[in-house]
Amino acid sequence: MESFTAIAVVAAFIAGAIAAVAGFGIGSVLTPVLSAQLDVRLAIAAVSLPHLVGTIVRFLLVRTHIDRGVLFGFGAASAIGGLTGAALQSVVQSAALAIIFGALLIFAGAGSLTGLAQRMRFRGRVAALIGGAVSGLLGGLVGNQGGIRAAALLGFDVERRAFVATATAVALIVDGARIPVYIATQGSQLEPLWPLIVLLAIGAVIGTLAGGWALRRMPEPIFRRVVGVLLLGLGAYTLARALS
Repeated sequence: MESFTAIAVVAAFIAGAIAAVAGFGIGSVLTPVLSAQLDVRLAIAAVSLPHLVGTIVRFLLVRTHIDRGVLFGFGAASAIGGLTGAALQSVVQSAALAIIFGALLIFAGAGSLTGLAQRMRFRGRVAALIGGAVSGLLGGLVGNQGGIRAAALLGFDVERRAFVATATAVALIVDGARIPVYIATQGSQLEPLWPLIVLLAIGAVIGTLAGGWALRRMPEPIFRRVVGVLLLGLGAYTLARALS
């Protein structure tokens, strides 16, 4: 168990650093790690708490760069769609949905690397609302909202710190709505995990600070390539898991 804890804490550090650069990653990295020892639903609930702590720290680092136009259009629709999808997760579960999700992430990652994403922009409030709602719903159904949210955000003309700040603000809204549900439904199961959860939160915070330092020094073209590579990796992992 001690070796698992050490691996999980290292993963939390890496996840926090990735999220500070790309706007997502804590859930994407930590949930599979904890799922090796815990039930998947309990792992998601346990990860949500260090996710919240890391997201708050990230928000404090980049809050002045939030694009309020994107947040109140795309962001609000994404949060509502994500919560709806999470509520329907137990009813609508299929490998086909995960395959579509993985394929979309790969497409978005490739688009970021090739420059296609910069040519395919969301234009107008209606397009932003639709894009936010659809990406949020799909992310909520599959259980990975951060990746698909970041993929959709690539369709907006925002610079790297605004990208991360806006994605972080949306993640805080979603966390604020879902964590009380997890505590109410799985609080007794989470209670023995508090020492591990605290260590994961510390790892995520340290990783977030390191990633924030890297983000401030990262040129815009490099940032989009990094996000593209991370989306490709997450999409490939999602496809492999769905097909297995």
